[in-house]
Amino acid sequence: MKTYNAPANVEHNWVVIDATDVVVGRLASYVAKRLRGKHRADFTPHIDTGDHVVIINADKVKFTGRKMTDKVYYRHTGYPGGIKSTTPEKILNGRFPERAIELAVKRMMPKESPLARKQFSKLHVYGGAEHPHEAQKPDTVDFKAMNRKNTKAA
Repeated sequence: MKTYNAPANVEHNWVVIDATDVVVGRLASYVAKRLRGKHRADFTPHIDTGDHVVIINADKVKFTGRKMTDKVYYRHTGYPGGIKSTTPEKILNGRFPERAIELAVKRMMPKESPLARKQFSKLHVYGGAEHPHEAQKPDTVDFKAMNRKNTKAA
């Protein structure tokens, strides 16, 4: 059996996803798969075969259960006793609501490597309905219609 290797000059498509009332974990899982290129038949782990993903309305995403208040994101400043924590509720109501989706997707990508950084850089998240990537003629993916569990009623 021969091993297939994708060509080095892969065409990267552009995809737009509307995140209004979408469950964050399900969206992050789908986006991570698209960024890595695992949705393609010619997926190769060491070559970037993924798409550019544009997510709009990131400030209107939903968390299931009590995750909005009980889930905690930790980061460390690098100094002794410098651990900081925040919740999704603070992130979504704060200045940069798109970070909730970015954190979820980043944690579903492969761990720290040059290829992972390159793949993650193809994620573009915007809090509002406008985005500056119309020139790339992105395809629209109706993520809500893929499965009834992808949305959460308000």
